[in-house]
Amino acid sequence: MLATFLIVLPIFALVLAGWIARRSGVLGVNATTELNRFVVYLALPALLFDITSHAHWTDLWQPGFIAVFGISTLLIFAITVVVRMRGRRHLADAAIDGLNAGYANTAYMGFPIALSLLGHQALAPTTIASIITVCVVFAIAIILIEVGLQTDARALAVAGKVGRSLIRNPLLVAPALGALVPIAGADAPPAAESFLKMLGGAASPCALVALGLFLAEKSEDEKGLTASAAQLVTLKLVLHPVLAWLLASAVFHLTPAMTRTVVLLAALPTGTGPFMLAEFYAREAAVTSRVILISTIISIVTVSAYIAFSA
Repeated sequence: MLATFLIVLPIFALVLAGWIARRSGVLGVNATTELNRFVVYLALPALLFDITSHAHWTDLWQPGFIAVFGISTLLIFAITVVVRMRGRRHLADAAIDGLNAGYANTAYMGFPIALSLLGHQALAPTTIASIITVCVVFAIAIILIEVGLQTDARALAVAGKVGRSLIRNPLLVAPALGALVPIAGADAPPAAESFLKMLGGAASPCALVALGLFLAEKSEDEKGLTASAAQLVTLKLVLHPVLAWLLASAVFHLTPAMTRTVVLLAALPTGTGPFMLAEFYAREAAVTSRVILISTIISIVTVSAYIAFSA
């Protein structure tokens, strides 16, 4: 448990830094939105481009693992969206809730935890999980949000507006362009590499500080927010890893080591992606902020328990 806590401690510290900065008046009321816009338009696109441009697709071709993590994540996402929409939730908000339940923090918690526990063999699976999470699932959520925000009743007009919005969205364009680099057999120049590393490295810390800024604002209906967040946290920390384990062991028959890896990654708490989209699209972000914070805190116990149980 101590090892897991030490990994998530910087996450709490960054959130706390944002909270203190807002409560003390160092950063003003517009800081959350502006900092998040920096992440969405600059830092995160650089990170996504960097990830896909360095992906060695031949090494990452592990169809069993891809199927288990991809299917379990997309099922959790889809179930959440459907349930939320049946409860009369707007499609854009339902898509963000789907991310809350299925967007595992594979990039910033997955790599240090998996590598420390499973060694170098966990590098490729964790990279696969990160690409599925921050590129594939993220892209699907953006598409649903864009569709939900259109008011035109004509299907062709809606499709045109959504298409134009998507090709201008840096969170979709950046990884798509990055994927062309290894396909073309090219390498980014050293100066470009440094630029991407520096800018992309700011994505997670800035998003976490922005989360702290948002949490420092007072919100209404605390009881309703907590109940909704609790449902999403349960889906993320319980149903997601259970579903991954069932698929890995009963359907795709992965090796014990690969099963342990995929369940561990599925058991990770919610990352900052949903909060970025909620803020960027000006949707209600109070539930999302609580899901990220609560799931991260609880995951110290749940992830540690799984590690001890599966050892």
